[in-house]
Amino acid sequence: MQLKKDKATLQDFNDAIHHEWLETNGLGGWASSSIIGCNSRRYHGLLIAATKPPTERMALLSKLDETIIVNNQQFELGVNNYGGVIHPHGNQHQTSFSKDLFPQFVYEVAGIKLKKTIAMVHDENTTLVIYDVLKAEQAFELELLPLFSARGYHSLMRSNDAVHREANFSNHIFKTKLYDGTPDIFIKVPGGNYHHNPNWYFHFNYDIEKYRGLDFVEDLFTHGNFSVSLKQGDSLGIIISTDDPSGKEAQDLLLKEEKRKREFMDHQPDDETLQQLILAADQFIVKRTAPPNSLERGEPDTQPLRNEHSSNKSGSSISVDSAIMASPNGEGRGEALATVIAGYHWFTDWGRDTMISLPGLCLSSGRYNDAKKILAAFAKTVSQGMLPNRFQDNGAPPEYNNVDGTLWYFIAIYKYLQATGDRQFVLNELLPVLKEIIEWHFTGTRFHIHVTEDDLLYSGEPGVQLTWMDSKIGDWVVTPRTGKAVEINALWYNALLIYSSLLELNNNNDEAIQIKQKAILTKKSFNNQFWNNEKRYLYDVVNGNEKDDSLRPNQLFAISLPFPLIENEKATSVIKVVTEKLYTPVGLRSLSPDDPSYTSCYEGDSFKRDSCYHQGTVWSWLLGAYVDALANMGADKSLLKNIIDNFSYHLNEGCIGSVSEIFDADFPHSPKGCTAQAWGVAEILRVIKDYDLAVREEIQPKTKSKKTVLK
Repeated sequence: MQLKKDKATLQDFNDAIHHEWLETNGLGGWASSSIIGCNSRRYHGLLIAATKPPTERMALLSKLDETIIVNNQQFELGVNNYGGVIHPHGNQHQTSFSKDLFPQFVYEVAGIKLKKTIAMVHDENTTLVIYDVLKAEQAFELELLPLFSARGYHSLMRSNDAVHREANFSNHIFKTKLYDGTPDIFIKVPGGNYHHNPNWYFHFNYDIEKYRGLDFVEDLFTHGNFSVSLKQGDSLGIIISTDDPSGKEAQDLLLKEEKRKREFMDHQPDDETLQQLILAADQFIVKRTAPPNSLERGEPDTQPLRNEHSSNKSGSSISVDSAIMASPNGEGRGEALATVIAGYHWFTDWGRDTMISLPGLCLSSGRYNDAKKILAAFAKTVSQGMLPNRFQDNGAPPEYNNVDGTLWYFIAIYKYLQATGDRQFVLNELLPVLKEIIEWHFTGTRFHIHVTEDDLLYSGEPGVQLTWMDSKIGDWVVTPRTGKAVEINALWYNALLIYSSLLELNNNNDEAIQIKQKAILTKKSFNNQFWNNEKRYLYDVVNGNEKDDSLRPNQLFAISLPFPLIENEKATSVIKVVTEKLYTPVGLRSLSPDDPSYTSCYEGDSFKRDSCYHQGTVWSWLLGAYVDALANMGADKSLLKNIIDNFSYHLNEGCIGSVSEIFDADFPHSPKGCTAQAWGVAEILRVIKDYDLAVREEIQPKTKSKKTVLK
């Protein structure tokens, strides 16, 4: 199940710099860089530690640059961008990059072949870097230069006099604390010597930050370097951690982590796409330490932006998942609980993303206990019939500005019950909460969310974004969608029928019949109001006499969800126009190219990017709904497999082995946004498992075509 990049790609800096790797630790921390080790983001580094899991992340160690010294010659393996000057050119010695369970790098120089493996230890802020000498005609020295940033992960470091220049090296363990407010950092170098030479290295350029119109220059500090004598057959295991690594060996920790990851593959088909997605899914399920204060019910205060600026500047990001507030039994506040990271590198946990991702991340990979824990925890946080959008780490009331997260909760519960048959948990613990949600939606809750006289669900007020198309710039909501949004009513219809079916299971037959009658009225009204007979697809939003005929993918949910709202000719017509105008091999466009508001490329400063976030930009997670819609209409399995086949090449670009959040709307659909996104991974994984769409044993590089014909 190995993904690879060859020598030609690696030695072409302009190509290699666009490919990344990611390792995570189950706490919200990570190690990540480009496949040649040249950092191109402020979020790249060898140890980004979550000091309050999964938030308050700090970029502690940026790099560990290597130099091979043999016969008095030095061969530098690192790569750095100093702004127009690339130095050194270590990628010229790199012959391969591969991603199996872990990212691995191979270098060949002067008769020496050196393999480097990078891994993180689960549940620890610890990174392992292991060097295996595969070939060496003679002994050599490996010199290691640690370059520290020690900052909040959203910020950048510049040279200063406050840095602590002292460090301790004893029993092959280096220890330092760069600033009063930063964690201790330990580096274990078995058999190594340390040479103290504190110094600043200046002007590291991060081109992706520059591309985004953000600050992009950083200075890094070193206390000195390590050197180790090596020969053929040697294995050098480096431990980088916020905890003292005394008594630990990197190779032992790697074997333990390898065993943990291989357990995910037990009883799974021998299919590379599926296996890589299961490994990727593990990266998003993390622990969270619950805050000590209990949940307060109240109105939301500030409204979040759904982009890389969603967190405050300190790196203490506002969190979402209700699992942070209570354990499934309502006890144990302060203990570590499960949550879902929405995306790397800048998102924390979001409610909507958690509910959409839960079936794929948890159920498709057999992690039923994680799913149960999250569903139960969310039940404790319902306020006025709504699930939170996100919680704030500072103890302020949670934010509830979303209309769909609560409705996706019904879908997640329904799929959990299908997968596990756990009636007792669903009926005893969750059904009373669903009853509360349904009642609030009928009577009305925040943001004018209520069922109207025509049995459709209305939502929205000025200045508030409530659907997944939630980009907001200052006071400007780019896609407000106030009124009766198409996917919201598809979700509402499904929520009613799911609730009714659970009532029947619980022998509440009279109420079940009443709710089912409400659903019938919703379906009738939906078909009367949302069908655009002229254009042969569904309106995106209906608000009184105003009907938004923007061609967007949201209408697919009227076909893709467990209980479709439209069938036959209407559904066929919708799928046809979505395929013609919105489908790409990596996801669906968020707006038709024929629309005047369509933007072909996601680029520029934050204002420009945020304004086109849902105006054509391709979203990977929507492929799940597309496959569901086709399957619900009886599409041949070969067609569904073709869609996954067309997508699978993406696992070998961008963040190798994961799924990007978004892509440019126009060919060649370059990956953008979060380099690894939970619901993108989850939805592709889910449909592969749901429809048995194993593709092939090995992912091959594939040239993107402008249009893939679906037959």
